[in-house]
Amino acid sequence: MNHHALALKFHSFSPQYALSLSNFTLQSPNPLQFRVPNVSSSVSLRSRSSAADVSPVRYTDVSSSSIGSLGETGGVVVTEKPIDVATLGNLCVDIVLSVDELPPPSRGERKALMDELSLSPPDKKYWEAGGNCNMAIAAARLGLQCVAIGHVGDEIYGEFLLDVLHEEGIGTVALDGEATNAKDASSFCETLICWVLVDPLQRHGFCSRADFKEEPAFSWITDLSDEVKMAIRQSKVIFCNGYDFDDFSPSFIMSTIDYATKVGTAIFFDPGPRGKSLSKGTPDERRALSHFFRMSDVLLLTSEEAESLTGIKNPVKAGQEILRNGKGTKWVIVKMGPKGSVLVTKSSVSVAPAFKVEVVDTVGCGDSFVAAIALGYIRNMPLVNTLTIANAVGAATAMGCGAGRNVAKRHQVVDLIKASKLNDEESLLKELLAENPETPKVNLLSKGMRKEGSNKQQIEIISMEKVVSELLPELELGRCCVKASS
Repeated sequence: MNHHALALKFHSFSPQYALSLSNFTLQSPNPLQFRVPNVSSSVSLRSRSSAADVSPVRYTDVSSSSIGSLGETGGVVVTEKPIDVATLGNLCVDIVLSVDELPPPSRGERKALMDELSLSPPDKKYWEAGGNCNMAIAAARLGLQCVAIGHVGDEIYGEFLLDVLHEEGIGTVALDGEATNAKDASSFCETLICWVLVDPLQRHGFCSRADFKEEPAFSWITDLSDEVKMAIRQSKVIFCNGYDFDDFSPSFIMSTIDYATKVGTAIFFDPGPRGKSLSKGTPDERRALSHFFRMSDVLLLTSEEAESLTGIKNPVKAGQEILRNGKGTKWVIVKMGPKGSVLVTKSSVSVAPAFKVEVVDTVGCGDSFVAAIALGYIRNMPLVNTLTIANAVGAATAMGCGAGRNVAKRHQVVDLIKASKLNDEESLLKELLAENPETPKVNLLSKGMRKEGSNKQQIEIISMEKVVSELLPELELGRCCVKASS
């Protein structure tokens, strides 16, 4: 048996949250050449690539802004900031190995395996940028200016990660602190590695150092440096996910949320598979998780996560309940896998069925999806258009193997949108409106179906032909891409 095939932890795709909504009451290169009309302060973008030197990029010092006001199309009017998207933490190297089987999960065996593999790094052909790198790469390929904020070590894995990000046109801003002892100064400061095993059924097992620590990997990072604050202040959107809790302390995460809110940077949050354990975690973890749900501008959840959080099976009703309990929440997006996706605002519901594709690997699909949601949010696209391009980017990623540099490329997204092969919207609509959610307007992407609204729903049919005519010019003319080869 291959010596790599030992038991790893499975990440469930149907987490059962124990978090009550009552907790919401808690108080709590080239693309690096940003075009900035005037200058007052600077942020250094890191790169260890030998291919080019990246000098500090200077950004305008902008205080709290009106980012997040609603636009005419239901989108959001985003103030001028030179960075489109910043990602927080979760910068890791995935080492992806195909195995015959995934043995039963055993903490001791997993730890022994990780220690053994760490002694002799596998060939670089098995390495890939992982974690929030997936979202940043997908966003950069859609033409967004991106910065990854996080910690990487000064070793071969860190150099690899920085080189990949640099090649994709993504800047990096270091999150560093002072190690308090010899242990922190050595292995605890290294780049995070995630071992990914894939069996013949495309099931994935994940294992990293974070699985065996009682505290976050970089708990010694306690404060936002001036450079990090500047990067957040100069970003339109900051993306966070549940794996940030593996990197940083809950107090650090909450202070970052509060700072982003203060300076008018929109917060995107996707709890992901970690949501289940966080909802049952320490009081500090639960408090920080609740703070995310209260303060995020955009929340992204699977239908299972939305149901578990609210106790409501209907995705539309669940989204509306989450909106009612959020303080600054503008969009709740519910991902329904091969069925499609739903975007809920206070005044409308937008529905887009998924694209028909042959799924090879689902790793990175959610990260790619949120990158396109950020694109629509920043560019104030019509909501159905935003869901359509997000579904297309997620589907294009699913057609490949692995994430990182394997996430969707522009030409794949263009091909899917041109083909316009959608799954059945009629059954999706029936499921969503089965319990007659009280919403004044439903925007439905359709291949041609006609549907009359009930007394409580005004259903506006938006043809795929119309959406294609609006999306393709941006994609084909290169307005949504960084490299012609992407």
